[in-house]
Amino acid sequence: MPSPQLTMFPLEQRLLSELGERLRQARERRGFSHTFVARGAGVSLAAVCKVEAGDPEAVLGLYLRVLAVLGLEGDLGRLAADERVIPRVEELGLGMRALPKRGF
Repeated sequence: MPSPQLTMFPLEQRLLSELGERLRQARERRGFSHTFVARGAGVSLAAVCKVEAGDPEAVLGLYLRVLAVLGLEGDLGRLAADERVIPRVEELGLGMRALPKRGF
């Protein structure tokens, strides 16, 4: 039985496409071929092409392997990095307060 098609919102698809394009540019700047990246990542040539195309079916681990071959795996640590601010905001009591309920 085939797996269901993943539905992407336009913003999500755009972000994946932009990431794929940046990875393609990084690969080309280094003079790496698709084959070189695929071998280094231990994946198929088609998998690397999916990543560069922003294919939503490409799993995160695949992106990480391609990032590692390009020497960019440290960049993944910056994702959702702003979350480190939240404990400090809560510690200072600057969190959001509930709004009073209005009666109608």
